[in-house]
Amino acid sequence: MVKSAANKAVGIVSKPNKPEVAQILPGLIEWLHGRGHDLLVDPETAPHAGGLRMLSRQEMGELDLDYVIVLGGDGTFLSAARSVAKAGIPLVGVNLGALGFLTEVTIEELYPTLESIEKGACAIDMRSMVHCEVTREGANIAIFDALNDIVVGKSSIARLNHCDVYIDKTFVSRYQADSLIVSTPTGSTAYSLASGGPILMPNVDAFVITPVSAHSLTHRPLVVRDSSEIEIAVVTDKEEAYLSVDGQSGMPLNDNDRIICRKSQYKVKLLHTKGTFFEVLHTKLKWGQR
Repeated sequence: MVKSAANKAVGIVSKPNKPEVAQILPGLIEWLHGRGHDLLVDPETAPHAGGLRMLSRQEMGELDLDYVIVLGGDGTFLSAARSVAKAGIPLVGVNLGALGFLTEVTIEELYPTLESIEKGACAIDMRSMVHCEVTREGANIAIFDALNDIVVGKSSIARLNHCDVYIDKTFVSRYQADSLIVSTPTGSTAYSLASGGPILMPNVDAFVITPVSAHSLTHRPLVVRDSSEIEIAVVTDKEEAYLSVDGQSGMPLNDNDRIICRKSQYKVKLLHTKGTFFEVLHTKLKWGQR
C-alpha cells in the first residue's frame, strides 16, 4: 500500500497537444499544493503549469518521487514507466484517450483516487518488464527494457521477415511473418491481442511469443515461462528489419542480428484503483455485458 506522508514530491507528465491537460492542470496543481506537495512537470506539461520546475521524464526517474501522475493514454504511460521503473516510482494513469488498459483512472475518478493515495488506501500493482539485448557479430550493441512488448518487424521496404526462435538455447521454429512479438502479461492486451494472442493476467509469470500475419497457419502464439531466455535470430538476407520497443523506440536490424529477451530486473509500480483485472476487462472490452 502507498503510505501517506506530508510534503510528498509528485511528478506530472502529459500527452502533448491534448486540450484536456490545460483544463485539468490548474485544479490539479491547486489540489496538490493545498496538501503540501512539491511538484515537478515534464516539458509536455510545462506550458500549462504556471512556471513549475520542469524536468525530463528521464530526470524524474533519477529522483526520489513519491509518485507520478500520467495525463494521457497508454502510450504516455509506457513512456513514463520506462523512465521511472529503475527508481521504483509508482505511477497513476489518468485516461484522456479511448481504450486505456494502463491509464485506468477516468477524469471523474482523479480526485477520489488521489484521496485514496493520501489516506494510504491505494494498492500498488507490480508489473513485470521484458529486458532485451541486441547483439551484432558477437558484440552487444543495444539494451532496452519494455513494459508491453518487444517487436521484430519489417521495415517499410522489406519483405516478410524470417526469424529463428530459440527458447533456452533450444531451437523452436523459423517464423515467416510480418512481425514477431515478445509480450509481457501487461502487453498481452496490446499489439499481441490485436494479432490473435491470448490475454494473460498481469501476475502470470510468462511471456507470449506472437507472430503477426504468419505465412504458415501452424505458427500460433506460444506462452513460455518468464524465467526462459528467448533468442531471436534475424534472417533477412539483404533486407532491413526493425526492432520496436513498446511501439515507441527501437532500432534498425541487420541480417544475422540476434535479440535476446529475458525478464527485466525492474518492475513498474501501477497505483491500482479497480477491484480486479477482470473489472478492467469488463470496462475496456465490454466483457460480461448481457
